[in-house]
Parts: sequence; C-alpha cells; structure tokens
Amino acid sequence: MYLKDFEIRWSDVDANRHLANSAYVNFMSHTRVAFFEDHKFSLSNLAKFQISPVIFYEHIYYFKEAFLGTPIRVSLEVTGLSADGMFFGIEHNIYNQKGENLATCELMGAWINLKSRGLTPLPAEFLEEMKTFPKSKDFKILTKDDTRKFGKKPIDLS
Repeated sequence: MYLKDFEIRWSDVDANRHLANSAYVNFMSHTRVAFFEDHKFSLSNLAKFQISPVIFYEHIYYFKEAFLGTPIRVSLEVTGLSADGMFFGIEHNIYNQKGENLATCELMGAWINLKSRGLTPLPAEFLEEMKTFPKSKDFKILTKDDTRKFGKKPIDLS
C-alpha cells in the first residue's frame, strides 16, 4: 500500500467547515501523481512518449468528517491493470490520525497519447515497472469491457 500524508488547510474546507468534496479529489490526485513519480512515471518520463493518464470515473463514498488543521493520510492500491497497461483501476482510502477510514474512492483510468488524443498501451519500460505496483486483495486483469461496466453513455443536448 502506498501512503501520503497531508494536513487540512483553510482552502480545503467548505461552508460546513469540514473537508470539501473537491479537496478529497485534490488530495487523491496529488497522491496519484506522487505515486507515479515514485514509480518512474514522472511527467518528464511520460513526455518522452507523449502520454499522460486520464480518469474515466471516480466514485467516492464518505464516512466521517475531517476538519481544518487535522492530519490525514491517503492510501493508494491498484485494483486492476490491463495486460497492455492501457487501463488501470485504483482504490484510495482517506484516514484520520487515529487510522479511522473517512472516505474511500474507486476509480478507473487509462493512458492517452497526447498527440493523437487516443487511448494507448504503455511502452515496455512502463509495463515492467507496473509489476511493482501495490495491488489490492481483489486485483484483476482489466479489459475494455471493464471500462463499460456501468453502461453510461453520453446524451447530447438536442
């Protein structure tokens, strides 16, 4: 399990004086970037191949409040990867200083080619590094069908 520590700042709270939902998303995003940096997926390394991660969805479940000035810890575990590395699933948990679970998030994403703007498999050097990722107990090999499991499709305005 990968862990990153934070302290809740004034800018992280909302009108209810607790951690704002947008701050949860920001803390999780910061954790993912730090995780990728620690696993040779730095922005400069990704730029060599003109690729970057893109998120399809984030489902967040909130359990307890967190308040200004309190420390939190955000975890990251990989719940799934496709064989070619194109798709990834991640679970985040947010804990208070007592280790109580404040929220959990499941997300799915992929890698996008910044030139073609299409999804892309990972180059071999990244695939090798992915083998070192901390995996959840329910880790699975992902397929394109997993990206469609909720059946959501865009509905344009007429």
